[in-house]
Amino acid sequence: MNDGTVGLSEGMSIELGKIGIWRHASGLTPEVLAEAEALGYGAIWIGGSPDGDLKIVENILDATDQIAIATGVLNVWKDDAATVGPSYHRVADKHPGRFLLGLGIGHPEATQEYQKPYAKLVSYLDELDELEVPAEDRALAALGPKVLRLSAERSAGAHPYLVTPEHTREARAILGAGPLLAPEQKVVLETDPERARAIGRPRVQKPYLGLTNYLNSLRRLGWTDADFADGGSDALIDALVVHGDEAAVARGITAHLDAGADHVAIQVLNEDPLPALRTIAGQLQLPRR
Repeated sequence: MNDGTVGLSEGMSIELGKIGIWRHASGLTPEVLAEAEALGYGAIWIGGSPDGDLKIVENILDATDQIAIATGVLNVWKDDAATVGPSYHRVADKHPGRFLLGLGIGHPEATQEYQKPYAKLVSYLDELDELEVPAEDRALAALGPKVLRLSAERSAGAHPYLVTPEHTREARAILGAGPLLAPEQKVVLETDPERARAIGRPRVQKPYLGLTNYLNSLRRLGWTDADFADGGSDALIDALVVHGDEAAVARGITAHLDAGADHVAIQVLNEDPLPALRTIAGQLQLPRR
């Protein structure tokens, strides 16, 4: 762990803090934005493949005061670099030091043009270099070793999604000591295991247990087809969706920090996220603003 300023060769100026929130753009209501910032969360990760014009990023930055905003993540098949580069500069110039451009390759099942994804990602980064988008202000969605290494070489670091602390430990070994490692972690504040799994299982099953890149990532960690059947085994759901009382949820989050993460982006799956965000912030003793 570090002091919250993390990045490419320590050149990243964006303060993410230790804990942020990950939420689909549709769930980032004014109430959630205001509460996340006031409670001391360091960053808001905008899920759901935000558009390349980055209007939503600009709007959220306009609506908040200090908290960092990151895309989690922009799909490089969906929006070309020629659109994203100027959009990045517009947003970063207006809100310096508060925007991290998260990029990802998406899924073969969702993209008809999905061919040679690694080469596509490299060429996209080349284009962003030409458009003077700083490497230290961007991060890559990365699961496997090859893209993890690329994230260390060509960006501030990695934002793995749907992972466990075991993946975080392996990712840190691949990245080395310098680059950002900011995994996403799903949480349900619920002490009844069956109710918690009933909330978490559908969010894991669809779409992620039908997407090759996530299944391959989980297989590398030792999970099998039996764990992927019928919506996911209890053991798999428990590993991917931390649940329990506030102490148990806090332990599940900090397990990533103990495994080498710099920052954890928590995705609260409770229907109303605000009580959970308040409870977790208090348990983790986040610095209130």
